[in-house]
Amino acid sequence: MATLHLTCGLPGSGKTSLAKIIEREASALRLTGDDWMHMLYPGVSTPEAETGPCRGRIEGLQWQIALRALKLGCNVVVDWGVWSRAERDICREQARAAGAKVMLCFLDVPFEELWDRVSRRNAVLPAGTFNISRTDLLRWSKLFEPPTAEEMALYDGPAHPKSFT
Repeated sequence: MATLHLTCGLPGSGKTSLAKIIEREASALRLTGDDWMHMLYPGVSTPEAETGPCRGRIEGLQWQIALRALKLGCNVVVDWGVWSRAERDICREQARAAGAKVMLCFLDVPFEELWDRVSRRNAVLPAGTFNISRTDLLRWSKLFEPPTAEEMALYDGPAHPKSFT
């Protein structure tokens, strides 16, 4: 049975690093939205990536690919952050309807550590990443809906990312 791995957390929490580990260890198709944003829309700014139509289009296409891969028996890791319970519920329900198990990999990192990681990343800005301001990170941290213990119980397998290392 195929497994959908959802990475859940804010920028700087380690989602993409974990997604790459899962990709390798679980032989999973990795779908990282930011990678596609930069490849399809070179020079896209952080505000455009957040509020423009591009992210929704990319994530919609990636989700269709994810569902097809799951139906074919391929493990998938979706590296979007899945910030809301509603988004996680939709992913979980549709993946299960496709015959897959679903694991939520929640990376819970304190704000100051997130900012430290993001500011260090901003200094070198590796390919596939966006420059993120402290103001944006703070605003996003207020929008983020961390999964509750009750929600975590709805998923298959271990929920802690250390299970993959």
